[in-house]
Amino acid sequence: MTTLFGFILTLGVLIVIHEYGHYRVARACGVKVLRFSVGFGKVLWRHQRRPGGTEFVLSALPLGGYVRMLDEREGPVDPQERHMAFNRKPLSQRAAIVAAGPVANLLLAVLLYAAQHWIGVEEPKARLGSPAAASLSERAGLRSGDWVRAWSHDGTDWEDVRSLTDLRWQVTHAVLEGRRIHLLVTNGDGHAQRTVVLELDKLNAKDIDAKLMQSIGLGAPYRGDEPVLNTVMEGGAAARAGLQAGDLVLSIDGTPMRDIDHLWQTIRASADRPSTDPQRWSVQRNGQVIDVAVKPAIVTDGDKRVGRIEASLGRPFEMVTVRYGLWDGLSQAATRTWEVSSLTVRMLGRMLIGEASLKNLSGPLTIADYAGQSVSKGLAYYLGFLAVVSVSLGVLNLLPLPVLDGGHLMYYLFEAVTGRPPSDAWLDRLQRGGVALMLVMTSLAIYNDVARLLGLH
Repeated sequence: MTTLFGFILTLGVLIVIHEYGHYRVARACGVKVLRFSVGFGKVLWRHQRRPGGTEFVLSALPLGGYVRMLDEREGPVDPQERHMAFNRKPLSQRAAIVAAGPVANLLLAVLLYAAQHWIGVEEPKARLGSPAAASLSERAGLRSGDWVRAWSHDGTDWEDVRSLTDLRWQVTHAVLEGRRIHLLVTNGDGHAQRTVVLELDKLNAKDIDAKLMQSIGLGAPYRGDEPVLNTVMEGGAAARAGLQAGDLVLSIDGTPMRDIDHLWQTIRASADRPSTDPQRWSVQRNGQVIDVAVKPAIVTDGDKRVGRIEASLGRPFEMVTVRYGLWDGLSQAATRTWEVSSLTVRMLGRMLIGEASLKNLSGPLTIADYAGQSVSKGLAYYLGFLAVVSVSLGVLNLLPLPVLDGGHLMYYLFEAVTGRPPSDAWLDRLQRGGVALMLVMTSLAIYNDVARLLGLH
């Protein structure tokens, strides 16, 4: 229910703001707006303040919206109202009306990020869990428990790292730019400072996908070194065996567990055991040693078969509050909106030329899932999620595809250069091609959503 509520609220807010941008600028340019619709299809609710005024409607299919303006190309117009027709307005005004929707989404993102920064968000401290074997992080010399304090592109000008989320953001940027990144690292107490270099420039561009951080070795925050269970999922292998949160794992099949990484590797390697008998676990609970029979589930992770017990390992990780003042919050919000916009464009470009995985394309199921998760975590998290989707919507609508706002802006650019609009025949061809391309993108996004839900990605 939370997921559905979050999804509807997300779509509702973003659609209303986008269409309001078109509506407001159209009115400012003297264009008559006939209808402001949230959703498509059958009208469920309508309101008109006065006869001849704008009709505000709510329609059955809430996957978009539109603003219908007076336009001689769409039907006869009363001679007394021709001065209010969209097609009669100067090129600059028509372009401003079309661009206003995406710009409204980008401005909304700035405000949402600013509000999130002012409220403050609890994020994992930038202490690193054990890097995966042979990962970039391990080769660079990062170790379990390291605290990343600052980052730099050149090793000279340093920026503070506020949280693990901040670190991952900077690393993602560096990967897309094909640059290495320098990290200033200490131990957990803030001592023994040293510098390490992540050679992200050596990554293959096609490695950029949802598991990027895991492949780099920055997948999980530090949860301590003890081989202890943090949470146990209901119905999973651990729960069925009777394991509980807080159990300290002493040994598995007689092999002592040295640390949390050893426990994790042993669980995963259970898929390679020749025997199908349950493992013999020895755990310490409330000062007593208990023997437990555990049969890990065998699942596919990428191209490997691994064992899982459906439990998180380690102590609860440390959290920090990331909060900014009034002006810093607004400045950071504008910067983040620009960075996310740039990141989105570059990622789309890389996917288009085959340099990034198409698995990164997400659709409504993923949006709904993340919306539900962010709503349950609190207002600040939801504002951040809403800002990301708002940026994505703004950038997507500025792409030069005929069915999008960016496509119409391309028509106006053609008109500005040649002095005449594209012919009706060309507009029809471009529109058909744009619809086909959008259907392909939508189908691929939905396929990726379903694949993620089924664990295929």
